[in-house]
Amino acid sequence: MAYADQEMSGNRVIALIIVALIHILVGYVLVTGLAYEAVKKAVERVTTVDIEEPEPEEEEPPPPPEEVPDIVPPPPVVPPAPINLAPPAQTETRSEPPPRPDPVFTQPAAPAPPPPPPPPAFQPKDPTPRGNPGRWASPRDYPRRALQQEREGVTRFRVSVGTNGRVTNCQVTGSSGHSDLDETTCKLITRRGRFRAATNGDGNEVAGTWSSAVRWEIPQ
Repeated sequence: MAYADQEMSGNRVIALIIVALIHILVGYVLVTGLAYEAVKKAVERVTTVDIEEPEPEEEEPPPPPEEVPDIVPPPPVVPPAPINLAPPAQTETRSEPPPRPDPVFTQPAAPAPPPPPPPPAFQPKDPTPRGNPGRWASPRDYPRRALQQEREGVTRFRVSVGTNGRVTNCQVTGSSGHSDLDETTCKLITRRGRFRAATNGDGNEVAGTWSSAVRWEIPQ
């Protein structure tokens, strides 16, 4: 029993020592924790400074941009062409004979036209009948066969008149359609026709021509 009591008392001492160590440890932790909080607060008081921030001042509006005048760029300056002071190189040239000119054919000038003749001293005139040409052929001269067959027509003619005023030739220029009427016309005009001869620019009598017509109608 004494051994058992001793063992129990030894255990009790150990338990008391452990309890004491626990208390010491808890107290140390509490002390160190409180000290850390106190130091932290002191540091915050020392390092923290209340700085009042000044209110921001109102910014002035920026001035309007200055108008920049349009600056015309100066005209480009073209440098003068370089002057070559070196003498020109002499090249050997061969003189060639000039080309022969092409032959020129000139057309001779046309001869000048002859001067116009001077105006006549007298006005030229054609032959003119003497008396009434209507009497050179009358209804009594109607060819008998043409009268019986009641043939009619107009014979146109042209006569040549000599310088004596007499008919030298008669030509039918428009037939009546009947040969006997045409032949009778020329016979009557050649036998009965009398004219004043034609004259030229000098007033001299010359040969000329005269034209007319005979209408053959059956008398009523």
